[in-house]
Amino acid sequence: MSASAARRLILLVLPGAALFGVALGACIASAPEGIRRQTDDDDDAGPIIDFDGGFTIDAAPDVPVGDPHALVSADPSHGPFTGGGRVLVRGNGFSAKTRIWFGEAEADVATMLAIDPTRLQITAPPGIAGPVELAVQSGDDTSTRRTLPGGYAYDALYAQPSSGPVSGGTVIEIIGQGTSWSDGTVAKIGGKPCTTLEIDAPTSLRCTVPQGTPGGKPITVDAGDGSAPVVVLDAYTYEDSTNGYNGGLSGEPIAGELKVLVYDNFTGDPLAGAHVIVGSDMATALVKDADSSGVVYFQDPSLDGARTVTIAGKCHSPITFVDVPVDTVTAYLDPVLSPICIGDADPPPVGGKPSSGGAIEGELVWPGKNEFKKSPWITVPAPKTGQRQAAYVFLTTVDPTATFQLPSSSMAVTPESPGELGYGFSIGSGAGNRAMYALAGIEDQSSLPYKFTAYAMGKVQGVSVQPGAVTSGVYIVMDRTLDQALTMNVEPPAPGPKGPDRVRATVAVMLGNDGYAILPAGQKSPLLPLAGPLSFVGLPALDGSLLGSAYLSTARAVTGAAGSAPMSVVGQLLTTSTAQGVNVDGFVGVPTLSAPAPGAAWDGRHLATSFGAGGSAIDLSVYDIVSGNGLVRWTVVVPKGSHAIEVPDLSGFPFPAGALPSGPITIGVHGGRVDAFDYTKLRYRDIRPGGMAAYALDAFPSFL
Repeated sequence: MSASAARRLILLVLPGAALFGVALGACIASAPEGIRRQTDDDDDAGPIIDFDGGFTIDAAPDVPVGDPHALVSADPSHGPFTGGGRVLVRGNGFSAKTRIWFGEAEADVATMLAIDPTRLQITAPPGIAGPVELAVQSGDDTSTRRTLPGGYAYDALYAQPSSGPVSGGTVIEIIGQGTSWSDGTVAKIGGKPCTTLEIDAPTSLRCTVPQGTPGGKPITVDAGDGSAPVVVLDAYTYEDSTNGYNGGLSGEPIAGELKVLVYDNFTGDPLAGAHVIVGSDMATALVKDADSSGVVYFQDPSLDGARTVTIAGKCHSPITFVDVPVDTVTAYLDPVLSPICIGDADPPPVGGKPSSGGAIEGELVWPGKNEFKKSPWITVPAPKTGQRQAAYVFLTTVDPTATFQLPSSSMAVTPESPGELGYGFSIGSGAGNRAMYALAGIEDQSSLPYKFTAYAMGKVQGVSVQPGAVTSGVYIVMDRTLDQALTMNVEPPAPGPKGPDRVRATVAVMLGNDGYAILPAGQKSPLLPLAGPLSFVGLPALDGSLLGSAYLSTARAVTGAAGSAPMSVVGQLLTTSTAQGVNVDGFVGVPTLSAPAPGAAWDGRHLATSFGAGGSAIDLSVYDIVSGNGLVRWTVVVPKGSHAIEVPDLSGFPFPAGALPSGPITIGVHGGRVDAFDYTKLRYRDIRPGGMAAYALDAFPSFL
C-alpha cells in the first residue's frame, strides 16, 4: 500500500464492545462490534496503542475498484449519534439518483451532492450509537445496492460546547446514548480527568475541562461499573479562544465549609497567593491566601448561609460574587498588563499566542441540469456597469447580533474562479467542527464602500478543522434564494434622560448548535418612536438544506449612531416561518446608579442600582468597575435587580497586590434575564451580556 493512500482507523470501545478484526479486500469493512475513525495521517507506521484504550491499524488497501457500483469508504467514518455531520462517501457509479443509508436510516437526499461518479457529499442522519452498515443504491434499482459493514459509526457521546481555550476551565455537558453514568463515573479529556465532575442523569454529566494543548482530543467516560469505557476521538477541541463557559459556582448549600479555586484566566495555571475574602466587611471577614494549587479551604461554624466571596490576586483583576449560596467557587482572574507587574521577571502572559487554526478549501456549487459539470450562477442577476457577480464564504458566529461585514474583495469567489464542479474558495478557520455558509449576489463597485446585495445562499455543517492543517473537498451547494420577508413588531422600553433614542433590530439564521448566519438584509436601525413594524426582506426559506434551521430575532434600544449605552437588549426569539410577524417585547429597564452619587467619589465599598420601572424582571446584575485607563477591572456579580450592596475594602492590598489603582474610574452596570437561571450553577457566560436573554446597561463616571 502506498503512503499517499494510507489511512488510519482507530478502534473506539463502547460498553459491551469487544475487540474485532478488520477484513481487507476490494473495499474496507469491519466487524459490527467496533467504531473506526479515519484520519489524514499519511505515514506507514504499524499498530499503535492508544492511551485511552484504543489502537490504530492500516486498513485502506491500494487496489483498483472494478465494481461499477462499489462502495469504498466514508470520511469521516464516525460522528455524533445526533447526526448532522458532513460525510464524504467514495465509491463508483454515483449520480443524482444515488440513495444512501446509515444503518436503517436513509439520509435526506436534499443534503446530498454527487461530486463525480466516485464521490458524494451528504449529511449523516441521526442514529443509534455504534457501528452501522453503510449502503448505497441507484434509485429503486436494488441490483446496484452495495454495502460496507461497519462503514460508519455513531459516537456514543458528544460534548456541548465541543471546544474551548487551552487554559481549560470550560464547563461542558457530555451527553451520552445508552449510557449508565452514576457516582464513580470518571471522565477524561485528552487523557486528563475533568477537574470537577457532576452527574446530572445516566446519560448526562457536567465536566470542567482540564488545561490542555491546541487540537482535537478524545473524550473518555468510564462508568465505573466494570463495563468498557466509552471513547470518542476528536470530541473536544482546545483552541486559542474564550467561550465563557468556565468558572462560577457549584456544589452543595454552604454548611460550615467553603472551597475556592483560583486560576489565571489566560494560562489556566493555579494562582498561588491570591487573596480570598469571605464576607463584605474586612473587619469580620474570613481571609486566606490560595496555596500552590490555587485552592483555599474554609472551615468555620459561621459559614451557615450565603456569603459574599471576593478573590483578588497580585497583578490580576479582582472579582466578587455576592450572596454565594453554595460551597464551591471557581474563579478565573484576568492578568493585568502593567510595567509594575513585570519587575525583573517576564511580562504577564497575555497576548501574542501562536495561532492553532487551520484552513478550509472547497467549491461553491450551483445546481444544474448537467451532472458533474459546472453550472452558471442562475440565482444571481446579471451585473450592470460598475457591478460584478461575487460570492463570499463565512464561518458561523456565536453572536446573532453581530454586524454583517463583507470580507476583503480579494476573497470574493466569482464566475471566473477555477473549480472542478463549482467555484473554488479558501478560508481560514479556528480548529474544531465548523459550520459555514456562503452568500452570492451583486457587488456594486461604483463607489466606496462597495455595496453587496445577496440573492443566493448555501451552507454546510460538520466540517472538521485540525490545527495547522487544510481541510479540502468541502462543497457548499448554493440552493437557497434570499426571497423571504419577516415582519418584526418591537415594543421598546421608555427612554430615560440619556437615552436610548433608536432601535437596532436583527434577524439571523440559527444553524442548530453550530452558530448563526449573519445576513446583509438582517439589520435595521430606525429612530424612536417607531413608525410601525420593521420589515426584513432578503431572508432564505427554511427548507431544503436549511430544513431544521430557525430565524432568530433580536432588538436593542440604543443611544446614538454608534449604538452605545444606555441601552436595553432583548433577543433569542425563534421562529421557523415568515408567515406571521414576530413580537419583540420583554425589554429590561435601563439602570440608574445611586451609590456612588453622580459626580461623587466611590468609597470602594458601597454600590446601589435601580432599574427603570415597567421593565422585565431581572435575575442577575453585574458591575464592571474599570480603573487605570482600562488596565484593571473589578467584576461584582449580584443575584438580583435593584439593590444596595457592600463589598470588602481592598485598599489593604494596594495595587498591584489586588486593589484597583486610585484615580478616575468608570462603573458599568448591566442586569437582565438568564435562561433557566440558577445562581447555584452560575457560569462566567451568565455574567456577560451575551449570555443573557435580555439585559440593559449603562456606564457612570466616578473616581477612587
